[in-house]
Amino acid sequence: MKKVHLLAIFCLLTTALFSQRVHIGLFGGVSAYNGDLTDKIYPKKVTNGAIGITGSYELTDQILLRAGLTYCIVGGADRYSSDSELRSRNLSFETSVTEFSAVGEYYLFNLYDRKYSPYVFGGLAVYKFNPYTYDASNQKIFLKPLSTEGQGLAGYPDSKPYNLTQIALPFGGGVKFAITDNLRIGLELGIRKLFTDYLDDVSGNYVDELDLLTAKGQLAVDMAYRGEEVAGGSLFFPAKGAQRGSPKFKDMYYFTGIHLSYRLGSNGGGFGGSGGKSRTGCPVNVY
Repeated sequence: MKKVHLLAIFCLLTTALFSQRVHIGLFGGVSAYNGDLTDKIYPKKVTNGAIGITGSYELTDQILLRAGLTYCIVGGADRYSSDSELRSRNLSFETSVTEFSAVGEYYLFNLYDRKYSPYVFGGLAVYKFNPYTYDASNQKIFLKPLSTEGQGLAGYPDSKPYNLTQIALPFGGGVKFAITDNLRIGLELGIRKLFTDYLDDVSGNYVDELDLLTAKGQLAVDMAYRGEEVAGGSLFFPAKGAQRGSPKFKDMYYFTGIHLSYRLGSNGGGFGGSGGKSRTGCPVNVY
């Protein structure tokens, strides 16, 4: 029985000490993407919201490991471009993005000693997307099944189908403020380097109209080129091999927002510092 009591006390102490290094958080902000269908940073017409939850563990006072689950919607449209040729192409897309990330954070200053600190982060993420657009009747159309650039079609061996779940490299930074030892708030910018150019379903060249019609039907042809829907656009489908997008640079998406976090199971001190106490609530030497 004594051993059971000792084990229970050990488990409680371990849990208490562990929880004092655990932070839970909420993220809220705006999201956008960079690719073939945008030419601006945070374009006004297609910038959307982003929300997320995080959990962090302190390896040291200035180094944290953070896991996060984030949801956002990003998109782009030729009709908002400053380039008249792109406006006449008239392509558009949106996609929801659900992302799980694991990153390391480094703080320049110790937030138990200072009221604020710049920080940087980097790591690995897995995200899921599924690009879609709306036709002239405002019907939602998912783009991957249409093989708009010949992905997976016979006669186009260099155009491979893309996966809807992929790996990304998240990195960025911000400034975080210590409201108390337990409560922190930060302004953060996060960028995701992708390994696909098909977040927007646009990357390479047009395929032959008849090949696409035969393999995927009229809807695929209609969504692959939409110039006939706008003034100044051509009524004729572009020639096979004509440039549709640019594979030179991969797509990416990014967030800017507020990150609020709370440290569990601790005896917080005063504003922006230890308040004369250590993280266990014991007096510290102030001399």
